[in-house]
Amino acid sequence: MDTEQDLPRSVLLALWLQGVGDTSDAVKSVVGDDEPHTVEGLAGFADGTDLDTLFTAWTEGPREVCALLPSPGDASGVPAAANHDATEAGECVVITTPAGSWAAVPRVQAFGSHLEPGHMVTWNVVAVPDWTTLVHGTIGSVADAERELRTSLMTATDALDQLDVARWRDDAADAIERIRSASTSSWPVPHLDGRRARVLDLASRLRAIVALGTVDDGGAVNVFQVDQRSTALREVDRTARHAMSAATYGRIS
Repeated sequence: MDTEQDLPRSVLLALWLQGVGDTSDAVKSVVGDDEPHTVEGLAGFADGTDLDTLFTAWTEGPREVCALLPSPGDASGVPAAANHDATEAGECVVITTPAGSWAAVPRVQAFGSHLEPGHMVTWNVVAVPDWTTLVHGTIGSVADAERELRTSLMTATDALDQLDVARWRDDAADAIERIRSASTSSWPVPHLDGRRARVLDLASRLRAIVALGTVDDGGAVNVFQVDQRSTALREVDRTARHAMSAATYGRIS
């Protein structure tokens, strides 16, 4: 059961693409415990180039960037050219620079065991039309996201209370406590203003709650209860994903 508040790779990439200067910290933060990331489709570079090259190419001038977290039935503003792969991955980064607009979708290959897991990541870059209007019309502003997250938190908490997850799963009580006590201080992100940090924190907590509440049918005793819970948690997850995207949007002059 994955209830950790790990940020998606695309969220990390989008936040670090808004920085400038030495890219080594940015690359290290996005890669984390993965094998070194590679990039395919980056204009002007051979396939298999490294993530440092992508940072250098995309941070030389003004840019607009955002992480998007689609799911089946909710494209979350992803341009059509990248929609299929991004939905399968559950994430992507969109960026506009003076040279054009692109989407970067991570393809993740797991290896090793559950005791020593490993991941190989390739970012596939595709050209896309201007995405700004589509994305803003879908995910909204950070201020809107913060308000919606407060409502979703009550919905998610009610769903867990009705499920009584701490009763029907031995590890659920510990997982809930980790969600409550988790800190963003260890997140490998650049400095964020207060509102963006709050939105990312709450959205991450909500996604962890959704993961906990959708492990199995839990305490739901009939099909109607299962459907009610699934509908509520899907909406919570949609709100959290859109909010997380809103918190990653940045325009650098």
